Amino acid sequence: MYRDRAQAGQELAEALRERFADSGAVVLGLPRGGVVVAAEVARGLRLPLDIIVTSKLGAPGNPEFAVGAVDAEGTVMLNPSVSVPESYVDEEAGRKAAEVRRRITAYRGDRPAPDLAGRTVLVVDDGLATGSTMRAAIASVRARGGHPVVAVPVTPPDTATRLRADGVEVIALREPWDFYAVGQFYHDFGQTTDAEVMELLAEAWSRETEGE
Repeated sequence: MYRDRAQAGQELAEALRERFADSGAVVLGLPRGGVVVAAEVARGLRLPLDIIVTSKLGAPGNPEFAVGAVDAEGTVMLNPSVSVPESYVDEEAGRKAAEVRRRITAYRGDRPAPDLAGRTVLVVDDGLATGSTMRAAIASVRARGGHPVVAVPVTPPDTATRLRADGVEVIALREPWDFYAVGQFYHDFGQTTDAEVMELLAEAWSRETEGE
């Protein structure tokens, strides 16, 4: 059980330290909660921090159930175990991709996205459930020429297995068989705000500018 996302990020950074500290990799956090974890990873490993924004595609009539996810470019990754009408996916993906672009502008402003070509990219979230948003993030990293490595505090074993079957390296501190929700592994799993995300990014970018 983690106290909060910051502690989870510190433990994750420690697990990654020997291999990735000062390695030239880049850390990308999935907003919102994943950025809190990623900020600790980036700080602990002395690596640059940025964001990768994807959005869950909810099921028709049940928006909380993920049938897939989409990135800013409109790349859709569907949950292979779920069947939904193509027309619904097209409409929902277009709407959600526009929202993703809005969030990126809000978080990053006019700061350019990092160049991922040829780089190892630690893609960090506070935990995985179905893995839909992470799969969209992985596709986005690959499209930008990066080599994604998923790093999370917790994931159900079947989600990790599916990602690994797709050729993705997954580093997880916990893969519990009794998983039912990411929040069950945190004492404090309160919602992260946009303001907190922007503050963490500003702090990380300031350290990069100062050469720390």
